[in-house]
Amino acid sequence: MREKTIIGASLGNDVHVVGIYRFLTLAEEHGYRAVFLGPSVPVESIVAQAKTQHPERMIVGYRLSEDAATLLFRELKRGLERERLAGTFPLILSCPPALRQAAVNAGIFDFIFTGGEPFDDILASLTEKGKGIPFEAKYPPTLPERVTAKKPFPLLRHHFGVPTVEETVLGVERIADEKAVDIISLGPDQNAQEFFFEPENMRSDENGAGGVPLRTREDLERIYRASRRGNYPLLRCYSGTNHLREWAHLLAETIHIAWGVVPIFWYSTLDGRSSRPLVQAIQENQEAMRTYINLGIPLEVNEAHQWSLRDAPDSVAAAAFFLGAYQAKAFGARHYVAQYMFNTPPGISPRADLAKMLAKQELLGELTDPGFNVFTQIRAGLSHFTPNLDIAKGQLAASTALGLHLFPDIIHVVGFCEANHIACSLEVVESARIVQGVLSDLLIGLPRIDQDPFIQKHKKRIKEEARLILETIREIASPGIEDPWTSPETLARAVETGLLDAPHLSGNPEAQGTVITRLRDSILRVVDKDGQPLTERQRISALRQDKNE
Repeated sequence: MREKTIIGASLGNDVHVVGIYRFLTLAEEHGYRAVFLGPSVPVESIVAQAKTQHPERMIVGYRLSEDAATLLFRELKRGLERERLAGTFPLILSCPPALRQAAVNAGIFDFIFTGGEPFDDILASLTEKGKGIPFEAKYPPTLPERVTAKKPFPLLRHHFGVPTVEETVLGVERIADEKAVDIISLGPDQNAQEFFFEPENMRSDENGAGGVPLRTREDLERIYRASRRGNYPLLRCYSGTNHLREWAHLLAETIHIAWGVVPIFWYSTLDGRSSRPLVQAIQENQEAMRTYINLGIPLEVNEAHQWSLRDAPDSVAAAAFFLGAYQAKAFGARHYVAQYMFNTPPGISPRADLAKMLAKQELLGELTDPGFNVFTQIRAGLSHFTPNLDIAKGQLAASTALGLHLFPDIIHVVGFCEANHIACSLEVVESARIVQGVLSDLLIGLPRIDQDPFIQKHKKRIKEEARLILETIREIASPGIEDPWTSPETLARAVETGLLDAPHLSGNPEAQGTVITRLRDSILRVVDKDGQPLTERQRISALRQDKNE
């Protein structure tokens, strides 16, 4: 097989070659034989080398005046055409932003890099065929295809929704044009989430609170049309906290939702985001899961972090994480999005956090098979961000770096400003660029720390305790229940009896709310009333004694 060759040089009288040399080094790491011609290379010499070397692709650089660049680009075009080399290989240009238009006008460059491009775009120039790339191949319209197309880079998802539909439409256009985010996740205001299908119950003084005030089907269609530019990002949206099945159909028909997100227990009287009693909420949420699955849309069950956000024990969060994936598979999902929210609760140490996430990942691994494809999605925990924007940028980068140990397919980028204010479109792009910087430096060759003895020890503990909770849920099922892990009545009983519990549920009539957790040496521990650590077996045993079981 012929060796792939890439030629690189700076044009004319330009002596800047650092960018060219670095690009050639990257090319070598990806299987190319790099031929570096040096600085200030005459056009005729570059064309001659292209004629004799038969390169797979060629990169040239020029960083001086626009007038000189225009003449050189024209000369290069004539030379390539004269030797019948024009269009026979992708031609890449490295130049400053001021020369972009001259480069575009030349009409010979397949890739133009001016220094601000994401690393994955740069890497793609070594694998893609330039101007001839079919649109569908570059920006596929479904999540599974998009994940595959962007490998080895994860997709970037960002939440977006500002207080008017008009501003949201304009913001989506800007985000798409910047090509910084692959998936825009719309955040409707709470009025829309709860009462879109009951507009007579909306509270006018809460319009736009927490997100975009979607009021009509046309609002969603406008936003979708606004996204059809730039990198044509996929869209998704919160699932609503009421009428979830109707939301599923609406989002499939209007924004072609990339995947649906539904909890098991929440959007109910448990969290106060709707008035649905727990058993009813579980039943209706499961129907919403089936609706997305029947529509052929990938599914995420956003269950585990709902518990962790309320300081639940790690074992409860891990058991809930497993139940979410289990139900998706039991209901027939083929593509499942598993979200891992780091930094929750705030103060947990990185190694304890990673131990919890790896425990979840290994539990989920017991369910995967060729018919149940799992996409790993990581994200930073919203509540750990500081309102200080500069510090928050560092927190976003650090959380992303830790999450890379799960080898994510999707990164749910949390805007660095979210603890201070809702992200505008420019801050969405800036947050995505921060994450792209982390990926540029760490994605390839990241040192492995998951074999750290501390992480291994606590991962094992969390897995064993989660399994204990899951088996106890089976034991409390009423006779005749075929599958306790999907039974709404059994699952509600697991909450009512405290098997699934969180400190923040204290006083909630649907839950026990008696579990106590504390951070001890930055590890989340279950403790008794005197502050002494309890194992999950001790906690469950005490619960069952209280119930005289």
